[in-house]
Amino acid sequence: MQNKRQKFGQKGEALAAWYLQKNGYKILEQNYRTQLGEIDIIAKEKKTIVFVEVKSRRSIRYGSPKWSVTAKKQRKISMVALQYLKRTKQTDARARFDVVAVTSNRDEPQIEIVKNAFELAYG
Repeated sequence: MQNKRQKFGQKGEALAAWYLQKNGYKILEQNYRTQLGEIDIIAKEKKTIVFVEVKSRRSIRYGSPKWSVTAKKQRKISMVALQYLKRTKQTDARARFDVVAVTSNRDEPQIEIVKNAFELAYG
């Protein structure tokens, strides 16, 4: 059974996927999991594979959710992304990391795509 936080996160990811599609992205995978970690959404925009981290918050009281992707999280996403590219035999593909920030207060949710939010990070 899911708690309120998990349901909120799932709703944020669904909104993010919808928004990405609306903006020309093709969703390839959602909640891609490996023993190293998880990537919320893997998509394609034109010829670029995009690894998307979704961050949702109920308000901006503690700042925009886009600022909450830590260096540790970036390293984890990078390792999973490299594993995905190897598994799908696309190691020579163009790829980037985006963050989708969803702020969902009482009004209409605010959704922002931050393209090239961070570089490949490992080590």
